[in-house]
Amino acid sequence: MNILAWIILGLLAGAIAKAIYPGHQGGGILGTILLGIIGAFVGGSLGLYFSTGTFTLAAPALSIPGVIVAVVGALVAVFVWNLLTRRSAV
Repeated sequence: MNILAWIILGLLAGAIAKAIYPGHQGGGILGTILLGIIGAFVGGSLGLYFSTGTFTLAAPALSIPGVIVAVVGALVAVFVWNLLTRRSAV
């Protein structure tokens, strides 16, 4: 997949994941794209692992199922990011 398709998939998946996930997530447009690209890799790799049983670093294609897998991966990435950057309520 070329870089333009990665950026489009990342922006789409990251924006949908940020809209679904409760609470405020910062980061701006670049953070959203990066989150979506990471989510695409996470979702694609987990989807391949559960379907074939082997772990391979892969990403889905720019299609409706690919976007759904990327959004699920981006939701996981948002959750992990919030765990790592959570501030204590002192």
